[in-house]
Formats: sequence, structure tokens, C-alpha cells
Amino acid sequence: MYDAAPTSAAADAAGPRPDPIVVRGISKRFGSTAALSGVSLNGRAGSIHAITGENGAGKSTLMKLLAGVHQPDAGQIVVNGRPTVLNGPMDARHAGISTVFQELTVLPNLTVGENLMLGREPRRFGLLDRSRMMAESSAVLKRIGIELDPRRACDTLSVGEQQLVEIAKGVSADANVFIFDEPTAALNRKEVDKLEALLHELKAQHKLVFYISHRLDEIFRLCDTVTVLKDGCWVATKPASALDTEQLITLMVGRPLQALFPPRRPEAGGGIAFDVRSLTPTRAGPPLSFKLSRGEIVGLGGLEGQGQREIVRSLAGVLRPHASDVWKTDAGGTQQRFDPAAGVVKAVAQGVGLIPEDRKLEGLYLDLPIADNIGLGRLRGLGLWRKAPRDWAAIERSAERMQLHARDLKQEVGALSGGNQQKVMLGRWLAAGVDTLLVEQPTRGVDVGAKAEIYALLREFVDNGGTVLAVSSDLPELIGLCDRILMVRGGAIVGNVPGSTATEESLLALVLADAPSAPAVAA
Repeated sequence: MYDAAPTSAAADAAGPRPDPIVVRGISKRFGSTAALSGVSLNGRAGSIHAITGENGAGKSTLMKLLAGVHQPDAGQIVVNGRPTVLNGPMDARHAGISTVFQELTVLPNLTVGENLMLGREPRRFGLLDRSRMMAESSAVLKRIGIELDPRRACDTLSVGEQQLVEIAKGVSADANVFIFDEPTAALNRKEVDKLEALLHELKAQHKLVFYISHRLDEIFRLCDTVTVLKDGCWVATKPASALDTEQLITLMVGRPLQALFPPRRPEAGGGIAFDVRSLTPTRAGPPLSFKLSRGEIVGLGGLEGQGQREIVRSLAGVLRPHASDVWKTDAGGTQQRFDPAAGVVKAVAQGVGLIPEDRKLEGLYLDLPIADNIGLGRLRGLGLWRKAPRDWAAIERSAERMQLHARDLKQEVGALSGGNQQKVMLGRWLAAGVDTLLVEQPTRGVDVGAKAEIYALLREFVDNGGTVLAVSSDLPELIGLCDRILMVRGGAIVGNVPGSTATEESLLALVLADAPSAPAVAA
């Protein structure tokens, strides 16, 4: 049973400090699609307010209405006690609302400082005061703990660094309301820590922060209040302290946490698929040995930067290992030497496909249709792939199996949600007929409902005789999804734990041991 809808009675009452934002019965349609239907909520000063839900729930639409990007079809936005019409982003800025969008708006042809001061450039005698602009930009970056040279060109920045510039633009504004839409998606742990410190600082300054995230741990760690949307409708608004993970997931998707993970087979494994007798991904790392069986999902866990990524990328042919002695057995029982140093094309030819962590930069062609992106797995090694014949039947079968939420196979991949983009990557390798999937962060940037779909697809893949090796920094994901979990510390495998008996405490104990390194564990 959903909670009763929030009222605006408190906001209507006369008081010295009205809420910075009150949304009353707001609705928005795009053609025949109802993106929002009668949504109401209160945003209070000095708080961090999470807006969560599955993809398509209406989160981003609501925030874009508050940012002036779209205008509501019905309902009212009240800013500091006054009904306000936001006809564009400039109106929102004048109303004291600053937004950090998930989609980067950094202009690559400008410097960091020019991007930070865009639209409010300091002038002297009517001319751009470049020296002052760089000084002010440097002060902003220093204040929020971002170590970037304001004179640096933005086309030389990584995605994470561009995201930091985006954040700096948002928080440098003179605003009372800050909107963050998936701000940590491209950040590393150190950068996330800086952002979280900044959010706490904004809260201490009595600012209102709206925070959109699929990462439930972030919501519970940072947020005071949680509003859940589903299918464009308001579901609940509760104090974060009154919820736990399972309760929040149930509100979002209508089913409990454990229902996200498909059941494991009683005895996973159907013969050795990969026999890694010795693998040294980097010159400085220790040699590794482990086995992967057909019919099982094996997880690679550990603290960030401990070598999990190098292991997967070495096997995928992306990184040339320092040394290797690896053997692969196909479904027919034929064993052959597998040479990771031969590169990606050879790895794919032997049935090994990589789903990279950054699917947008490394995995997908965002401006190409779904069909082309899926078909690329079957066109490996072809230079003139645009003119190569497509196996449309295989592409269609793969797309149907993925249950893509898309208009048709001609739709550009860049227009899809994160979950559907991830399913396109899966569909590519299924269409290519690989029997081994190497997956980095299988559900990063994916909503809870899509996570369940991806888990089911991976389980179906191994139930049909495939093998999955998955890197994940999400311990509940490793425990719920994997048949076995290999824990990595200092480049060495320090634990081989059955998923059915693993706990977060037992896994962390393996990687937080006092010793800086440990001997490899047979896996």
C-alpha cells in the first residue's frame, strides 16, 4: 500500500522560512507518453532529498522541470513561497536553482576556466578579463577540492574530470537549490569522497540538494529524505532513516531484494572452460592461477584498484599480459591454447567477449542504430563493416531475447536507457555466439528493475553452457549473482568463496587483512 500523497499545507501556512521548493500536482506529457502524473513533494532547506525509481519513473523529467528545461502541462512549482514559472534554464538560475546534469554540457573546445565562467565572464572596460576569470576559476576549484588547472583544455580531460568540471559549474553558482543527476557515475572513489564532502557542506549552508542516484548505498549514506517515483507517479516520501535497502527496492519495483537475483543451479559447473594455469597481468603483479567452469558465474571482488580489472582485460586481449599460460576448452571438449597477447579479435574468434565498464566510450557506437551495434559482434576483423552483410535473423533473435525497451532496431543506441544499452552489449555477444563473457561492473548506472533483467540474462547464458567472469565493486551483487567469488588483494587471489555461503563481512575480511599481500589461493 502506498503512502498518502504529500500535501503542501505547511508551505501554504504563513511562516518566516517557506520551503525552497514545493511541487504541487505537477504533470508532463511527451506526445502520448505521460512522463509525470500529479506529482507533489516538498524540498526543505538544509537537507539532501533523494529522488529515486526505475528508468522511466520520471526522475529526470521532474528535475528538468525544476531546471527550466521543460515546462509542466499542469500543476505548480513554488519557489521560496511564490508560484514560479520557469520558461528556461536562465529563469531557473535567476530563481536560485542550479543543476548538474548527467549528460555532460562541458564544451570541449574551451578551457576548464572558460567552462566554469561561461555566461558570467568577468569584464573590464567592456572586455573579457581573462586573468581575473582564471583567478576566480582557480579559487572555485580550490574551494571545492578539485585539482584541475583552469587553463587546461577540456578536450584533454577524462570523462571523470569532465564530470568534476560539470559539478564545479553547478556548485559555483549563487543558488539555494542544487540538483545532482547521477553525479558519481563517472567518478572514482577519491572523487566520490570529495563530492560527498561538498554535499555535506551545502547542507550545512542550509541549501536544498535534490539527489538522483541508482546507487542505494549513496542514498542511505547521504540523504535525509527519499521520494520514490514509479511510472511517472508519486509512490512515497519517507525519511531515509525509516527505510532499509529491501524496503526501498520494494517501493521502487514492487518486489523484494532477493527477487532481483535468479536462483542458482544446485550444482553449477559442467566441465572446465578456462584453465588459467598462470597469468601475470602486469610486470609488478604475482602470477595467478584459477579455473572457470561452464555453467557458472564467477565474481572478481576486492577493493578498487587491486588488479581485478587487469585480470579481466588481460584475458579479453585488451591488455597484453606480462606472461600467460591459459587453456580454453570449447563445448565439444576440445582444448586449445588461449593466448591473451594475440589481441581482442583473436579472443573473440575463440569465443570470448568483453563488456567494458564504460559502455559509452569503449563498448557502443551511440550514434548508430541498435541493429548495427548488435551486428558488430559478428563482423569482427572486417574493416568495411558498414558495407558487410548482416545476419538480420541472428540480430533480431538476439534483440528479442534481450527484451529491449526500444521503438525498433533502427533507434540510435544513444537514446536508450543505461539498462537497455547494457542489454545491447549482451545481445552483441549472444549474436556473435561467444561462450565466455568477461563483464566489468555488470549493472553500473542501471536502475533496479533493469538489474534484475540483466542478472536473469547472465544466468540464462550460463544455464545454456556459457561461462561468466564478472568484476563488481558491489558486494551484495557478487553474493546474490555469483556461484563463486574470487577476492583479489594486491593483484593476488586471496579467497575463493561459494556465493551461497558468502557474506559481506567474510569477503571484506579477506581484502582488509593486515598483511599488504598474500599468497595466491588455488581457485
